[in-house]
Amino acid sequence: MGRLLFKLERKYGKYAIPNLSLILIVCYIVGYIIQFINADALQWLSLNPYMIVHGQVWRILSWVFIPPENLSFWTIIMLYFYYSIGRSMESVWGDFRYNVYIFSGIIFTILGSFIIYGIAYIQFADEIKEGLFKAEELFAYSGYVEGNNIVALPGSWFMGVSTFYICMSIFLAYASTFPNMQVLIMFIIPVRVKILGIIEAAFLGLMMILSLAGGRWYDVVIILMSLLNFLIFFFTTKDIFGKRRPSDFRRQREYRNKVRWAKVNMGREATHEGKTVITRHKCAICGRTELDGDIEFRFCTKCDGNYEYCMDHLYTHTHVKRI
Repeated sequence: MGRLLFKLERKYGKYAIPNLSLILIVCYIVGYIIQFINADALQWLSLNPYMIVHGQVWRILSWVFIPPENLSFWTIIMLYFYYSIGRSMESVWGDFRYNVYIFSGIIFTILGSFIIYGIAYIQFADEIKEGLFKAEELFAYSGYVEGNNIVALPGSWFMGVSTFYICMSIFLAYASTFPNMQVLIMFIIPVRVKILGIIEAAFLGLMMILSLAGGRWYDVVIILMSLLNFLIFFFTTKDIFGKRRPSDFRRQREYRNKVRWAKVNMGREATHEGKTVITRHKCAICGRTELDGDIEFRFCTKCDGNYEYCMDHLYTHTHVKRI
């Protein structure tokens, strides 16, 4: 998986969408505006597989506009928090990997809804044959009364589908990448992110147990499919994350950017055989260049600035720090 991502990034990385976290927040804002104007209009945006296969194909994308929860002051705080951690993940992983992570979560959620759709057809096959339900009635946003209980029909199973669990998968990724980072609960209490990640994982597990106990197996399918991107990224990319922490990935990206920039912009002036020439590499300590022999040069990721060293001084120099 990790090698595949490397290959895909080299080939298609230029097509990655920058600031994807901001785009998601803008989608939520549009959804809240629609909800404020006419809450019933959200039914026309929801992810309903039956409606999709019967011509309402816009639902494949429009469900992303459905807000993860009702608008409140704390919702605004949480959206800003998710935006900030999303930006952090973009800076660490890069735009392409973050795009793959988010879009895979969206695709898996869509696949999960179609799985539920197929199971619902099998579950209610006898009722459809006997004429108790028509398919368009079965997958409408309604239910029926049975005794003292209201039984939701499959159409209602999809009404609550949003990017809520995808947002939670972003936080799980952040907690796995920066486990020792601290956040302030209620702007006062410092808590390590890994503790919050454990609490969130326990909360998701409890939600699935309660859903199964209440007969809402379809909620479990949506939760698992929405979080499948997290499971794939952090259990099948051991060639990337197995020997190094995910937080090291940002330093590697910075190093590659320094090298790329230096190759294009940083010519080194040196004297060779009595002539002044421009070289690609020059040690900041001894001044040797690639013209002085078969010498390898590396940039130091711990120095503030683009300082390049030969292998004799890469590990022995004093790091340059801005005051």
